[in-house]
Amino acid sequence: MDDTSDEPPTSAVLLDNCHFSQVIFNNVEKFYVPGGDITCYYTLTQNIVPRGKDWVGIFRVGWKTTREYYTFMWAPLPADVHSDTAVQLQIQFKAYYLPKDDEYYQFCYVDQDGLVRGASVPFQFRAETEDDILVVTTQGEVEEIELQNKNLHKENEKLKASCANLQEQNTILQEELKKTQDLQSSLKSLRSSTEQLELELNSLKKENKHLKELDDCREAELHQLKEQVQNVTSDKERLESRLKTALDHMDQLQSQVLNYEKEVQNLSQVDHNKTEQLESLKEENRQLRMTQEVKPSLSVTVLRGARAARLRHPWQRAATSQQNCDLIKQLEEQKHLYQILQAKKNKADEENQKLREEIDGLLKHLSQSRDASSFSVSQAQAPITASEVKGLLFGNPYHGEITWHSVSIRKCPMCDEVFPEDIDTSQYEAHVQSHLLECPVCSETFEKSNKQVFDDHVFCHGLE
Repeated sequence: MDDTSDEPPTSAVLLDNCHFSQVIFNNVEKFYVPGGDITCYYTLTQNIVPRGKDWVGIFRVGWKTTREYYTFMWAPLPADVHSDTAVQLQIQFKAYYLPKDDEYYQFCYVDQDGLVRGASVPFQFRAETEDDILVVTTQGEVEEIELQNKNLHKENEKLKASCANLQEQNTILQEELKKTQDLQSSLKSLRSSTEQLELELNSLKKENKHLKELDDCREAELHQLKEQVQNVTSDKERLESRLKTALDHMDQLQSQVLNYEKEVQNLSQVDHNKTEQLESLKEENRQLRMTQEVKPSLSVTVLRGARAARLRHPWQRAATSQQNCDLIKQLEEQKHLYQILQAKKNKADEENQKLREEIDGLLKHLSQSRDASSFSVSQAQAPITASEVKGLLFGNPYHGEITWHSVSIRKCPMCDEVFPEDIDTSQYEAHVQSHLLECPVCSETFEKSNKQVFDDHVFCHGLE
């Protein structure tokens, strides 16, 4: 043994799992003489691939595992490890390491995995005897021995044939075993793959169940959103209808305001005509005053003369008084009509303000509905086409750049000054009154631009 400190690879595998036909031991003696080296001859068949840790050991007959070796030698590697033919090899055991008793031993070839691949016939370590050196036999015994040798030779041939057959069967069985092992390995791999697939399948089932639950929740949310969209759509249609109605109503009010303005213009024209008449009367009164200024010392005489003249010409005085009364009456009627129109304007202004507030509320509600249902106010106003906007008297106040100042009724009838919508009514009336003069006798009002007419009117009261 080359190195006793290097232990060979062994195993606890029983004899039933070993393959003794892969290595065949040749020329094994029945006994070896103690104290001498012995040479072990063996053949590696094509069914084994030798490796660097293979070894040949001497085992006592009756061994159970490869750990029970007596001594061993490392098996040399052949020149061609992967040869397809049998290879003859030999190994020599030194006498120092051989057993010293006369028990039966045998050679065993053990591979790198600790499995026995071949075993020899049993042999002994004992000295030669005289019987082994000289045997004296008779002719009959020789013939009998020759006959036995022939029979043994025949039996040996049969055994060799059986051995070859068994080797072939063993080779077939080895191949089948290898196929079976490959199948078992494939089966194990398939089982592992199946388990992995089952785990993935369970995971996919759980994920599918979770997705179904999410899908049900999404469907419920979608149904709820559809209902909300329907509600918002119905609210939008209702608000569109109310908005259209409010715009129509506002259009009617604007038409009424235009009519009122036309009436005011007509009344202003009439008032202008009356003013011209008062101017003529003013001229007459001025001439009378000039006459009074030229003759102040004769005022008593003039008054007496005037009284006498009135007594002499009562029809002239009556005509002048009648004309003044008619003018005063017409002015009072114009004032009353103006007050009526002013009240109507204020009422229309209040209605317009209410309509604006309602339209602002509707537009605000439409804007909120647009955020909830992805519809815009522009879509809600889409039915109001450009032709319909042109059909309105003052245009749509919420379309384009048209503002409320273009149709405002907060305009002074005297100076045409336009007031903001939020101005107080008392301020507006105070501004209008600042353009008027009120008669202290009959409370009739006149424009400040016609102060002379106002003075003549007051003078007429003095003549009565």
